[in-house]
Order: sequence, then structure tokens, then C-alpha cells
Amino acid sequence: MDKYVVTIERFILEQERRYPEATGIFSNLLYDLSLAAKMIHRAVNMAGLVEILGEAGKRNVHGEDVMKLDEYANEVIFNAMDHTGHLCVMGSEEVEEPILIPEKFPTGPYVLLYDPLDGSSNIAANISIGTIFSLHRRVTVGQRDGTMEDLLQPGVNQVAAGYVIYGSSTMLVFSAGNGVHGFTLDPSIGEFLLSHPDIKIPVPGKKIYSVNEGYAAKWSPGQRALVKRYQENGFSSRYVGSLVADFHRTLLYGGVFMYPATADAPNGKLRLLYEVSPMAFLCEQAGGAASDGTQSTLGFQPTDLHERVPVYMGTPEYVQWAKECLAEDAVSREA
Repeated sequence: MDKYVVTIERFILEQERRYPEATGIFSNLLYDLSLAAKMIHRAVNMAGLVEILGEAGKRNVHGEDVMKLDEYANEVIFNAMDHTGHLCVMGSEEVEEPILIPEKFPTGPYVLLYDPLDGSSNIAANISIGTIFSLHRRVTVGQRDGTMEDLLQPGVNQVAAGYVIYGSSTMLVFSAGNGVHGFTLDPSIGEFLLSHPDIKIPVPGKKIYSVNEGYAAKWSPGQRALVKRYQENGFSSRYVGSLVADFHRTLLYGGVFMYPATADAPNGKLRLLYEVSPMAFLCEQAGGAASDGTQSTLGFQPTDLHERVPVYMGTPEYVQWAKECLAEDAVSREA
């Protein structure tokens, strides 16, 4: 069977050959990201054995405790990408301002946004965590460095997006606009191997809804009606509390993942650029749907680097139920 193995590098190169005009830059970016993922995988697997586990003693721009592994993952991705000459600017969930490319390195035509370690509060409990990334082409011209304009692009402009889940196995899932493909890391040879080609969200899929029901008292009437509708239709509740883990299950099994607005957080909790847009891109590429409860999130024009939005992602029919139930909130407000 070994002769039929497809590494992520081989897969990327074979995809590139379909486009005679390709320069190789985009392929190199994806391969560099996979290298960073391997390094983070190694650190995650050692987290219980070395001093990398624990809090770094400070908070990020969202007021959340920064874990030592957060810092490590953030630095690994930056150091893997800053010198390539392929990027003009980066944005990280852990950094308040745009991250410029050091002056000693050239810049290029792409923009990278990333969440270095999603779900890091679960590290000590050995629950699956992940890395999320999003690539855009720059929109500014005639200057070396990228700008906020390059970073604040709607999700529909993404040229690629993906995530790495560090769980019982480490898996990299990405799309470059031609379907969604998953690669599982074989630690014995240090390579990501194609294990899940052309992933499609099952339709109708399993009846699973994923949401933090601890906030139910702060939900709108429409949101409460939505969860009741799922329950009355035989849905089971599954919630890990790690976006990558919950989304990965939804992608493979079907169902719906939600992080709705609450009375305390009317814009939800998840970040548009680092979490919602990349996952929405993958979801729609896999035949699913992603919405804020009224419209597709891929069309949103960001206004802030760390903007938050509510989100519903998964099997199209079940996401449509969210639109129908949440429409009741709009009617109530108008009344």
C-alpha cells in the first residue's frame, strides 16, 4: 500500500500542475504551514512533560489568559512564514495590531491570518485543540508592507483556509477552493498523508447540535426555540468547548455547530477573521452552510481585526432552521 501514499507536498504539487500560470508561491505557503503544524504537534504532545504547559502570566487582547503553548505556537507560525517572501502582512488572534514582515526579508502577494492555538484552555485536560489559518491575496499595490486593508477582507476573498487538530491523531484539513481535503500526520515518517480526500458534510447527516447550553438563560427567544426544535426532532447534544474539535466532528458527521449571540455578548464570542471565516469557507466548500443566523458569514466586510460574530455552521437544512427560528427575534423587535 505504501506506493499509493500521497503526502501533502505531493498533493499540493499535483494540484498546482492543473494551473499552468501557477508560480509555486501558494504551494510553498501551504507547505510552510504544514511544517509549522508539525512543530506545534511535537510541543502539544510534550505539553504534560515539559514546562511549556501553563500560563504565561499575561493576557491577550481579549483579556484571556495566554498559555505558554499559545506563545510558542504563535512564534512558530510567525518564524515559519516571515522570511519566505510570500507574505506582505500577517494577523494573529494573539496580537493586537497587524504583524509586519521584518525589513530584512522581502514581501509578497499574500496575507495570512491565524489563530495559533484554538481551545488552549483545554490543554491541561488533554482535550483536542487546534490551529486555524486563512490566506488572502493582498489588495494594496505599490508598497512593500501590507496594511489593515489587506487584512480586513471578507471571507469570500479567501484563496485558502484550514485547520490542524491535535487530538488522538494530528490532522490537517484545508481547502484551496477545490473541495476540502484532510491529511493525517504519520509520526513515524514525519509526513502528513492524504487520509480524507474530498470531504463532504453528510446530508442529512447525524442529528447532533453543538452549543454551550450554559448560556441558555442569556439566549434570545429565537435561539431557545431553535434548540427546542432540534431536541423535538431527536437531536443529541455534543459540545467539547474547542472550536476545532466541535467543527471537525460536524464536518465529518454532519449536524450543526453554534455559537450564538447572548445578552452579554450580542456579537457572539468567535472572531470573524481568525475563526469564523476560515471555518465557514471550509464548511461551504464541503457542501455545508455557514451563517450568522440571517446571512452567509463569507460576505461580511470586517471593520476590526478582532471583530466577533455569531455563527451557525453545518448541514444546510439544520442551519436553515436557525434562520427560521431567529427570524422570530426580528419580528419581536419590530413589534
